[in-house]
Amino acid sequence: MTRVAVVGARGRMGGTVCDAVEADLDLDLVARVGSRDCLDLVLDAGADVAVEFTLPTTVKANTAWLLRRGVHTVVGATGLSPDDLRELEALTGPANCFVAPNFAVGAVLMMRMAELAARYLDFAEVVESHHERKVDAPSGTALRTVEMIAAARAKNGRDHAAPPPPADGHPARGLVVDGVPVHSVRMPGFVASHEVTFGGPGQTLRIRHDSIDRSSFMPGVLRAIKRIPSLPGLTVGLEALLD
Repeated sequence: MTRVAVVGARGRMGGTVCDAVEADLDLDLVARVGSRDCLDLVLDAGADVAVEFTLPTTVKANTAWLLRRGVHTVVGATGLSPDDLRELEALTGPANCFVAPNFAVGAVLMMRMAELAARYLDFAEVVESHHERKVDAPSGTALRTVEMIAAARAKNGRDHAAPPPPADGHPARGLVVDGVPVHSVRMPGFVASHEVTFGGPGQTLRIRHDSIDRSSFMPGVLRAIKRIPSLPGLTVGLEALLD
């Protein structure tokens, strides 16, 4: 059995991960580590894999600490920049690192569909909605979606298709990331919702994914825990595990 520690175990996502690990016959939950607990608890418990679900302010330091000590680390917390990922990749070797902005299979399909649509439709905007306690905005999923849209445009020679930011920089137009306006909603009633709207002459296309319960993320988390020992170094995105 794979021995698993959950870092951020007292948060809502961390608690759900603990329940999912305990219910899986191939996994053994050996440590519940809170945000104020010492990470040495992971080593004391002999964990093979740690799941990091804390905060943007702590995720990088926690992940680096775990990798330096040879613990495979599955990262669900957001807040890692491209530079952060490069630094973490340099720490892999004895231990691997898996990072996903979203562990819901439906969200991955939404991103892939958006990537396809970006090849044909020039205008795109993203609206992401989360519960009021989510501290980062835009969400990691929204940023990953925009990254995939921009890459698809560049690959197909459609860089020019991205509408430029509004000339006056009006704040109501959202945060423009790689030519795509992104709008964030934070209020009770949401778990995680992402909608990408594409526009072209005389038409619009909307692609939307809603997580209505945190259980939607658990199959992806469990898949990452089981696959991470065989992954090379740093892997980003659940789509890498779905092929």
